[in-house]
Amino acid sequence: MKGLDYFFFPKKVAVIGASEKANKIGNVIMKNMIKAGFKGKLIPVNPKTKKILGKKCVKTVKEINNLDLAVIAVPAKIVPKIIRECGQAKTKAVIIVSAGFNEVGNMTVTKELFKAMQEFPDMRVLGPNCLGILHVKKGIDTLFLPYERLGRTPHGRISFASQSGAVGSTLIDWASMKSYGINKFISFGNALDVNVTELLEYLNKDKETKVICLYIEGLEEGRKLLKTGKKVSKNTPIVVLKGGVTEAGKTAAVSHTGSIAGEARVVKAAFKQSHMVEAKSFEQLFNFARVLSNEPLTKGKKVQIITDGGGYAVLAADALIENGLELALMEKKNLNSLKKIVPVFAELKNVIDLTGDATTEMYKKATELALKDKNIDMILLIVLFPPPLLDKNIVYEIIKLHKKQIKPIIVVSASGNYTESQKKIMEKQFVPTFTFPKDAAESLKALYDYSLFRGKVKR
Repeated sequence: MKGLDYFFFPKKVAVIGASEKANKIGNVIMKNMIKAGFKGKLIPVNPKTKKILGKKCVKTVKEINNLDLAVIAVPAKIVPKIIRECGQAKTKAVIIVSAGFNEVGNMTVTKELFKAMQEFPDMRVLGPNCLGILHVKKGIDTLFLPYERLGRTPHGRISFASQSGAVGSTLIDWASMKSYGINKFISFGNALDVNVTELLEYLNKDKETKVICLYIEGLEEGRKLLKTGKKVSKNTPIVVLKGGVTEAGKTAAVSHTGSIAGEARVVKAAFKQSHMVEAKSFEQLFNFARVLSNEPLTKGKKVQIITDGGGYAVLAADALIENGLELALMEKKNLNSLKKIVPVFAELKNVIDLTGDATTEMYKKATELALKDKNIDMILLIVLFPPPLLDKNIVYEIIKLHKKQIKPIIVVSASGNYTESQKKIMEKQFVPTFTFPKDAAESLKALYDYSLFRGKVKR
């Protein structure tokens, strides 16, 4: 992990291949670093231009003293030369966003690059063929994708390392649309130096990272990755999405990053043995990560459903049972307390159905009772916003109750634009929200399984 801090906390950053032209990669990276609010010194490197975006250019990186991070955006054939110049300038860390190496079968330039890197073993290199780093809190954004085409997420508790820049950027854009927070994003590409195992160890020691998400295709160091994953999982949950699980996918993985994908059933079993939580889709990756990063570990599998819509509660009950969880039954004394404020026709059994006459006060009371009830381990709130008696305060009451972190509380809510706006308010305050009961149930099962591994479940 030596030297990895310079990728995330640099004070002086150079963009090699910076350009005046608006659509050039070097120009986009400069703009993104400025827009992200980088507080350190940003230096464009271009021998043909005096200034770029108001920043004075230097002709070569060798003119810069005490450089923490260099971002290289030049053609592949001259990258080895630039790496040597970075090394001679005692640069601490380098991100190579340039493509055209072993991922396209260009082994000659790859070997030349590797040889250049070996001459400066203390200089850490991310890539090549990567997007680099996004560290929201510190204003580090080396992604060469413009803000107007790719949204950026709020600061969060999930850190995400991706072998594929395309997959990583898509997830960032999607997470931005949903207001899901990301702490650190790392696209590591061909991983000629910094690899996924090092990143796992680094993020495990990062106090701001509560869950690590991985997208991987290759398993060149499979045993080492799984051994590290098992060690890290004891402290930080790892949610992994594996590409290349079919024959066609494996072939594509080789041509994409020059990686060996591995046999699907073997990989699946290995993830399970390492207690890495396997996701099967983009949505599952973030669903699991949001619950694991924002909820306390559960002591059991009994889930209390509280709803204002009976049909949605039926679907939720089915989904919970199908995922091996159980419906909770609130203690009689708490049900009797609830009867005093809910409609006489409300259903107060395994599912607490407040009906379409539900109010914010009813949800608040039912949730408070569930939080202190010894028969309940987790709470699934189904909040359908259209009924007129439910006012806007419901989201703020849920946020307040969620902050107590006594038991896991997640929310399911589906409808149109108004509902989505309310869910975003909760997401920004780290309350996991879902549209479909199936997704919510799968995520609670992931939380239960991880809690079981961590020894928190009372058998």
